Amino acid sequence: MKNYTYILGISIIFTSLFSCGNDLEKADGYGNFEATEITISAENNGKLMQLDINEGDQLKIGQFIGYIDTIPLALKREQLAISKTVINSKSKGVLSQINVLKTKLKTANIQRARIENLIKDHAGTQKQLDDVTGEIEVIKSQIRSVEIQNSPVVNELKSIDIQLKEIDDQIQKNKIINPINGTVLTKYAEANEIVSFGKPLYKIADLSTMLLRVYLSEPQLASVKLGQEVTVKIDDHDEMKSYKGTISWIASEAEFTPKIIQTKEERVALVYAVKITVVNDGSLKIGMPSEMWITNDPKTAT
Repeated sequence: MKNYTYILGISIIFTSLFSCGNDLEKADGYGNFEATEITISAENNGKLMQLDINEGDQLKIGQFIGYIDTIPLALKREQLAISKTVINSKSKGVLSQINVLKTKLKTANIQRARIENLIKDHAGTQKQLDDVTGEIEVIKSQIRSVEIQNSPVVNELKSIDIQLKEIDDQIQKNKIINPINGTVLTKYAEANEIVSFGKPLYKIADLSTMLLRVYLSEPQLASVKLGQEVTVKIDDHDEMKSYKGTISWIASEAEFTPKIIQTKEERVALVYAVKITVVNDGSLKIGMPSEMWITNDPKTAT
């Protein structure tokens, strides 16, 4: 019985010493990993004909992954193209009239120059000059009249060109092109569904580099700065796995400790948010808890 009591007492002492040792090795900050998540939405209305992605897929920037039905837009574009051809033919007829009149005007100007020279040599009359000058004014008036008639046609052609550009833009937006390198986190739609403008299709994030958001007290701010390297640790079976991290952002204003901190004392404290950039080896996940160590202690660093 005495031996049992002695062994129990020794165990309690060792346990207490071990606990005190752990308390001394306390991380400088605690937080969770996050990444910049982007929700890709439909940019047009219609039937989703194709969406070749699954959650967890690695996508490249500029990768074509699907499209929304473009047949209605293609038919509308074809109709506009036919209208443009018809109107263009009318415009060509008017332009040909203008070209004929301009040719007559050129001939009349040559004739007037000739008569002016004849008058200088006393071989021509003022009446001849007046007649050709009058003819020139009539031709110019005819050209202005035809140009006025052609103006609505030209404006209509410009309007059709703008509509064609709008349709081409809509057809391009019906193609679903992935905007960044990243991993598909969530898929919101499936092929053959009817989608509307702004409907989320999938969520993607670049997980190659993660951000650890931790909260530091005001006294701790003096020991951190932008670009500083720190040690980041996560649970790994029975040990802690270490990563190198770089402080990429420090909040300029204090805030109350986030609600995830449960103790009353910590909830009322003012803290500063800090983001640490960490290169992901595949083990880091969004929401994963982690520790930040400002001092790179050889005993704790890998």
